[in-house]
Amino acid sequence: MLRPKIPTNPTPAGYVTPPVVVEPAAVVPSAQVPPPVPVAPAPSRPTVQLTPGTALALVGGGTAVVLVVGAVLVSLLLAVAITGASVAVCALVIRSLVHADAKRR
Repeated sequence: MLRPKIPTNPTPAGYVTPPVVVEPAAVVPSAQVPPPVPVAPAPSRPTVQLTPGTALALVGGGTAVVLVVGAVLVSLLLAVAITGASVAVCALVIRSLVHADAKRR
């Protein structure tokens, strides 16, 4: 029941073409043609014009992104620190309870 059933395919399915025989052709030297002069392609997109207002908006947006990402990372670090401290306090309380229970007996 749990063994996979692997299909067997002894012959390839579909249309099979026979191999084509390629005969070598003789190389005949010809007159040399100068290479074509490369033509500069026309720009497909217009260039971006960076005005002072646009630069100020980019700087402001980048600053906002950095501040938001920094606040998120600091809050995550603070959450980890608080969790670690609370686990340590719980461990101390449990240890003292176990130690006090062992002293009474």
